Amino acid sequence: MRALVTGASGFVGRHLCEHLTQSGDEVVAVDRDCNVTIAGRVERVFREHQPDAIYHLAALSHVGESWKNRIEFVRVNVFGTRNVLEAAYKAVPNAAVLFVSSADVYGIVNEDELPIRETRPAVPANPYSQSKLQAEILAQSIASQNDQRLVTVRPFNHIGPGQSDKFVVPALASRLLDAADRGADEIPVGDLSTRRDFSDVRDVVKAYRLLIERGRSEEIYNVASGRDAALIDIANELVAQIAPDVKLVPDADLMRPVEVPVMRGSFEKIHMDTGWEPTISLTTSLIDVVSELRARRER
Repeated sequence: MRALVTGASGFVGRHLCEHLTQSGDEVVAVDRDCNVTIAGRVERVFREHQPDAIYHLAALSHVGESWKNRIEFVRVNVFGTRNVLEAAYKAVPNAAVLFVSSADVYGIVNEDELPIRETRPAVPANPYSQSKLQAEILAQSIASQNDQRLVTVRPFNHIGPGQSDKFVVPALASRLLDAADRGADEIPVGDLSTRRDFSDVRDVVKAYRLLIERGRSEEIYNVASGRDAALIDIANELVAQIAPDVKLVPDADLMRPVEVPVMRGSFEKIHMDTGWEPTISLTTSLIDVVSELRARRER
């Protein structure tokens, strides 16, 4: 299978390209050379490479930044997705398209409503998730009109080696490594009371390939671990690994305007249709995150 990955140089994209290659696929990795906001460029790339499968990962994904730059998030996430679907129809109408949305579209959920299933209405609570839901609706409309094979995935939080320190787990680990280097006795942190469903990125990319192979067209699938973990517990585990004497000090500047208290997803649907289930433990993920950050500092 010839697989084309947009956003291939990003955290998930790098892991996905590696997994696809190891699985025997011919991989076409594109990123800024295929700016999804420029429709003609996307179509030219698709015509040149003639992929059998398109994994659309290219997006702006930092929730905090979305509050400051709503228009850019709509331009990239919504109109970029439209350009991918329309270019695929024109250049490779038989290609399967996997669109990576986000479990953030579910919004704020009461604990008694967990785990979240795909049938739950989406009520996004921040500009990032609003843009992802808009992109979902637009992609589904285009694919239905053009009879394209489209699978939409809503991944919950994922972590693993190589993630940017703009995200909570590597950000915490990086601050702790800095504190250990400086001999500092405290670091600033945001709201650690929230609970999140974390999957390892190496499990997530396996789910993506299985959905291209076996997922049902025009269906939406969660990718989740089925467990939620408190950020304070993750932070304490990182403290124990890196700098046992460092204290975590709340900092108002690191708090988000709106925070979803708890997220836990069901992976029942994807398991039924593809057989996928998570295999990598949260502890293993955290150990690997810290090891990669340490190695990055030594380079």
